[in-house]
Amino acid sequence: MRIRNWVAVAGALAVVVLVPPLLTSGADTTASLRSLRVLVPNAPGGGYDVTARTAAKAMEDAELIRNTEVFNLPGAGGTVGLGRTVSERGNGKLVMSMGLGVVGSVYTNKAPSSLLDTTPIAKLIEEPDIVVVGADSPYRTLDELVGAWRADPGGVTVGGGSSPGGPDHLAPMLIAKAVGLDPRRVNYIPYDGGGELLASVLGGKVAFGVSGVGEYRDQIEAGQIRVLAVTSGARLPGVDAPTLRESGVDVEFNNWRGVVAPPGITDADRARLVDLFTHLHGTPQWREALARNGWTDAFAPGDEFGAFLREENDRVAAVLKDLGLA
Repeated sequence: MRIRNWVAVAGALAVVVLVPPLLTSGADTTASLRSLRVLVPNAPGGGYDVTARTAAKAMEDAELIRNTEVFNLPGAGGTVGLGRTVSERGNGKLVMSMGLGVVGSVYTNKAPSSLLDTTPIAKLIEEPDIVVVGADSPYRTLDELVGAWRADPGGVTVGGGSSPGGPDHLAPMLIAKAVGLDPRRVNYIPYDGGGELLASVLGGKVAFGVSGVGEYRDQIEAGQIRVLAVTSGARLPGVDAPTLRESGVDVEFNNWRGVVAPPGITDADRARLVDLFTHLHGTPQWREALARNGWTDAFAPGDEFGAFLREENDRVAAVLKDLGLA
């Protein structure tokens, strides 16, 4: 009797040992992802770059992963990086930092690949744009800037940290339309990220710039640039500027950013990546980063993010067509 009981117990233990852990069990999946490469499809200092490096540091500080390598591959509004990501088919240790700008750039650059060719991992944040001028600019208010812009649409140049179709391009086009200007008359100068745009704003090479608030926090606090308006529906903490609507311009606009992986990765790799960013979302390190950069938490993992991407592709195409830009 005792021998049979022991055999039964041993058999039960064997069953327990042989049952594999679930892929979505959180710590089990992220623990097996020891390193990760993060492709940034614009220049250092841009929004995708700031988001990627902030996320990488938060992951390491929270001990979610041992090593993350962030590298830049700029060009064609992010579509060069997108093409590289799509070409890395099956690589479960690579992700690309991206956002609304890449959605628009696919259309305006007639790129051969779109974000629908990638594996959606997570939407991370939303962020309003800001309308900025240098500290020595003659424009003290948005109303003064709009008055000059109406008088000389081509002469009052606007710079943005994204190519045509991106958020820093769409925001001033929507503002132009709202104040009675034909968007096609706007002299928009694209830069590869907010870092490159900053030098032109400070040097007076453009009359004003449009970029994400998180990219210019230090310059705002140092008094190097003046914020004339924010594109969000409410004022931003720590930014002494009205909303567009408060300034008489009926526009509300928010950018967003997230992470995608190459196509053709395994279900296990996809689960590990989704779990990694899900765990990141819950860390105090990430919550502190959101507050510090003025970002709004907009987390949406996996399939939820994929559905959002499909909707954004259709929405951006319709906006560009409505503005006469596509």
